[in-house]
Amino acid sequence: MRVPVIEAHGVRLRALARHDLDDLLTAYNDWELRRFLPLLPIPFTHTQAEEYLNDVVPRMFSAGGGFWAIADTGTDQLLGGAGIDRVALERGQAEIGYWTAPDARGRGVATAAVRALSEHAFVSGLSRLELLTHWENTASQRVAFAAGYTREGVRRAALPDRDGNRDDLVAYARLAEDPPGPVERLLPDLPGNELSDGVVTLRPLLPEDSEFYTALHSLPEIVATSVPPIPPSHIEMERRCDRSQAHWLAGNRADMIILDAETGTRAGEIGLYYQDPRTAQAMIGYSMLPAWRGRGYPTRAAQLVALWAFAETGIARLIAGALPENLASQRVLEKAGFKREAYLRGRLPGPDGTRNDDVQFALLAEDVLALISE
Repeated sequence: MRVPVIEAHGVRLRALARHDLDDLLTAYNDWELRRFLPLLPIPFTHTQAEEYLNDVVPRMFSAGGGFWAIADTGTDQLLGGAGIDRVALERGQAEIGYWTAPDARGRGVATAAVRALSEHAFVSGLSRLELLTHWENTASQRVAFAAGYTREGVRRAALPDRDGNRDDLVAYARLAEDPPGPVERLLPDLPGNELSDGVVTLRPLLPEDSEFYTALHSLPEIVATSVPPIPPSHIEMERRCDRSQAHWLAGNRADMIILDAETGTRAGEIGLYYQDPRTAQAMIGYSMLPAWRGRGYPTRAAQLVALWAFAETGIARLIAGALPENLASQRVLEKAGFKREAYLRGRLPGPDGTRNDDVQFALLAEDVLALISE
């Protein structure tokens, strides 16, 4: 069987060869790769590598798809693999998948390979390619965006794991007529991965923040202002932290930890929720540990988020709300430049089926400029 060589975007896609087997073994026994390939045998043996070369790969080609080795254009060393699978010719649709060897990560290899293989698939007659990845695999999601794939949603319980459970997968797709990419993100990364004014520092919420995040959101006074006002479970908060970067990439929300800039101690959290991109309106919310209240940290955090949102995103209007009795939160917003606009009766769910009123504030870019110029 003759496998076409695809050379584009600085990579070479060629047939997997016997001299690749040692590199294949190393890659398929890498913990990071196995983490997102739950059906891969542990350990992956030389016998299984031989079977992959002699049986699995030929079957992928005979089914209308295929598997290509991603090779260095200079040395021909194996850098990873990319394949087309689950081909439905009657619908002109298939799935694309890929992996990169540990030493090749962070070099744009996966993005280049996905772009090259996608173009080959479309020229070969396919009209739609899907790329499915785990919530926690944000590196793969970045590749999808960079290669011109659009996030379409979540496929619930789409993939069995090693323990007999089923994992959700985030679904991306690219059509033959789509531009080559990258797809523009609504919420870009923070510059240098943080915002700081020298007193407080904001950085993205991470999986390792789950214990802190759970403790913070379990405080009675914070539960009372949550929507709905119900204490969260640790599993819920853990999932929130694990999936925070995926939500950021999707443009839904940007969750950040508020740190004391001098010590790096976690003091609270602040989130931006891009609820209405069509009208360029987003909402912010924040919470602080008791020991760090009264120092102006949430005001500083709100100002940092506002400056970033107005300068780096398409957001034109920020809103925030507070319970009528939560005067401290209202003062935070006013000091940050927000202006009170409305009193909304019964807007929020309260405890035991009741409803709470909500005081609404809003901030425009010109409000921030006016505050800075004072």
